[in-house]
Amino acid sequence: MNGKTVAEREAAGRAARERAKRSSHKQVGELKRDPVALLKQSSEGRVPNLVPLRYGRMIVSPFTFFRGSAILQAHDLAQVPNTGMAMQICGDGHLLNFGGFATPERQLAFDLNDFDEVAPGPWEWDLKRLVASLVVAARHLRFSRGVAEDLVMTAVTSYRDHMRQYADFGALELWYDKITFDRMVETALTPEGRRLIRRGMEKAAGRTHESMLEKLAYRDDRNDGGNGDAREGHAGSHWTIRDAPPALFHVHGPNSLYEHEDNWLTHGDWRSLIMPTYAAYLKTLAPDRRELLEHFEIQDLVFKVVGVGSVGTRCLVMLLVDHHGKPLFLQLKEARQSVISRYFKAPAFKHEGARVVQGQRLLQAASDLFLGWSTGPSGRHFYFRQLRDMKLSVDLETLDSALLAGYARICGWAMARAHAKSGNAAIEIASYLGRGDAFAEALAGYAAGYADQVERDYEAFVKAVRSGEIVARSDEDMAADFRI
Repeated sequence: MNGKTVAEREAAGRAARERAKRSSHKQVGELKRDPVALLKQSSEGRVPNLVPLRYGRMIVSPFTFFRGSAILQAHDLAQVPNTGMAMQICGDGHLLNFGGFATPERQLAFDLNDFDEVAPGPWEWDLKRLVASLVVAARHLRFSRGVAEDLVMTAVTSYRDHMRQYADFGALELWYDKITFDRMVETALTPEGRRLIRRGMEKAAGRTHESMLEKLAYRDDRNDGGNGDAREGHAGSHWTIRDAPPALFHVHGPNSLYEHEDNWLTHGDWRSLIMPTYAAYLKTLAPDRRELLEHFEIQDLVFKVVGVGSVGTRCLVMLLVDHHGKPLFLQLKEARQSVISRYFKAPAFKHEGARVVQGQRLLQAASDLFLGWSTGPSGRHFYFRQLRDMKLSVDLETLDSALLAGYARICGWAMARAHAKSGNAAIEIASYLGRGDAFAEALAGYAAGYADQVERDYEAFVKAVRSGEIVARSDEDMAADFRI
């Protein structure tokens, strides 16, 4: 507890305007850097055969390029003044890194849902990432300049108004606050918005581990369950995940995209590769979660290619089943240095997986039951979470301007809640923002200017691909290399 009164904290928020005037946030900065060189830097250490796929997904449009190039905006934000009010931030809070998921109490909640870049940083960096994504997306959808500006104003005023509300919350009241889909229905401004949210709730209800099992895996009848430890109830019911390269493949299998010299292949099979990592992961869980996982037996492990910016990082999916043969899918995702940490000075983390887990627990209203971390083969850092489990993301292409505005409003709300909880600075931020539109108008200018920069960077990226400086391959191109 800092011991300051509410009035003193409000004064501190207003004083931050002297360091960074609200109107100054319009600045994009003098950006003298090579975007392709920075992207190559962020590709170092990834699975080499998957780097072209990363670029292939990024080249689809300026919007997919923006999603995959968080390193560029982090670099650029460090070139302009900040408020000096640092806290754990998401680090990559663009509009598709929000979504729905099931809380441990099985409520469907809406929140930030990607924390690979979480790290200490100025709170407004998250908001600038969000508003830039809204303008880039609006241009992708061919909306007018006026619509794009309105989207930014909607998101930022929602952030401002909710932050002012959170400034009046007690500590426990804020900690327990969740944006459930039921609350979203109640606060939706249009009938179509309410219908969209309800359809999402229905869709999420069917996105379970059991619904995935027969889509992703097949049963291989064996007497010992495949590992010499058959248990009553599922002996002879060993499950194997299907290869679907380049998206899913067994590291040691015939469809592996690993090169022979990769040190992961020196492990004889996937169990010797992952079991020490799994054992260390269990130690990061609360005792009741470890006890729960004792009911499950590991069946298989595959490599999974995910997202846009994460392509090429080590990401694995582990299939487990309980004594009734009911499945659990865990995702093991490599945690690398945050792009925020590269450009904002803060104490270094000893373990990047712990950074992700601790940041997620702090920013989210409710986090995954099985969220934990471990060190994997070759000393790489990982974090664990459930795969899918009622997870839901927006389909951007289906939104008209009114629905996208409603979505922007909810994203602003969710970001305000996350920051208020993370930094215990709702009073200071609300005071800095004030009640007027000065900050929102500045961010509308920033977002338009930064979207212009994204388009210039995208053009440089496309030119590098066409010249052969870098190689980009689509999922379809890579899938054609395999016959399953």
